[in-house]
Amino acid sequence: MLEPAYVVSAVRTPVGRRGGGLAQAHPADLGAHVLSAVVERVGVDPGGVDDVIMGCVDQVGAQASNIARTAVLSAGFPEYVPATTIDRQCGSSQQAAHFAAQAVASGTQDLVIAAGVEVMSLVPLGTATTAGRDAGLGEPRSGEGWRSRFGDEVFSQFTGAELIAEHWSINRDQMERFALESHQRAIRAADEGLFDAEIVPWEGITRDEGPRPDSTLEKMQSLQPLIPGGRLTAAVSSQISDGAAALLIASQRAVDEHGLTPLARISAIDVVGSDPRFMLSGPIPATSRILDKAGLTMSDVGHFEVNEAFAPVVLAWAKELDADLSATNPLGGAIALGHPLGATGARLMTTLVHSMNRTGTQRGLQVMCEGGGMANATLLELVS
Repeated sequence: MLEPAYVVSAVRTPVGRRGGGLAQAHPADLGAHVLSAVVERVGVDPGGVDDVIMGCVDQVGAQASNIARTAVLSAGFPEYVPATTIDRQCGSSQQAAHFAAQAVASGTQDLVIAAGVEVMSLVPLGTATTAGRDAGLGEPRSGEGWRSRFGDEVFSQFTGAELIAEHWSINRDQMERFALESHQRAIRAADEGLFDAEIVPWEGITRDEGPRPDSTLEKMQSLQPLIPGGRLTAAVSSQISDGAAALLIASQRAVDEHGLTPLARISAIDVVGSDPRFMLSGPIPATSRILDKAGLTMSDVGHFEVNEAFAPVVLAWAKELDADLSATNPLGGAIALGHPLGATGARLMTTLVHSMNRTGTQRGLQVMCEGGGMANATLLELVS
């Protein structure tokens, strides 16, 4: 029988804009910052942590050589606390939470930190690929097996998002209105202090830097598409960002031993593969599968966090599943708040559990599209 897995602490840094207030942070220091904060919040001795699992996408340069371990030692944790770094693309730290929950549910560990970090100002998206190519180390998708299946076909998140917009008949006006709403929701949430409980400031920065109060439809309409003749612009795309987040996942035994109060229980997890050409359509089958496993419907969920990699990802998801957009990313999403790749999964879950506790929402669902055509889904429930 599986043991319950509880989220007992969840923190994040403010999300920094590219070149902004977090741009000079060493990724290991940023990771260490949330690792320290997530245990300090609940008074847990770092030495009691069984493992640290950290998501990071571009593991090169300052983010190389198992940044999770570097962050653990940089945080001053005892040397016997282990750590590992994983890459499931944009869902890396959501997958870290899944691995942590599985370790706790199996009864093999009691306290596991799931975290994520990415400083895209320092290590831009795709650096691991381009650096390897420039060094003559080959291409990721140049093997015989890949070529025999896909030939020389080009796969990218940009073309995938364009295909999604076309397939689900989502026009530019719909995407821009959605993007504007994301900024407005994020600004309203920040002004009302709705992020205060989850953010641990970094060097005086207390607020997310991405939301733009001056965003208007007219400004968005003036932008050129990312691909000639396409529908996508920078305004309907997630922002290049810097940030870190961490969650402490605990067993019932740890909850009792340390006197912890769960924020939520991780009641179901799933991950799916999807068409790599569309790349980002995975949230649709991932949502259907996890709800089927849990015996629930969309109406049983009160808060959805669907990563806004691009506006058509969320709009296609909502259209296909008849989702309530008012309950989807109600505090804004990555279009406004930013998308620090390996940290975003943990950032979304941190926002979700704090929002559920603040509003009394019984169930929340987080789902993310991922490079290569995949998606993670996590169902959270308040503990009565």
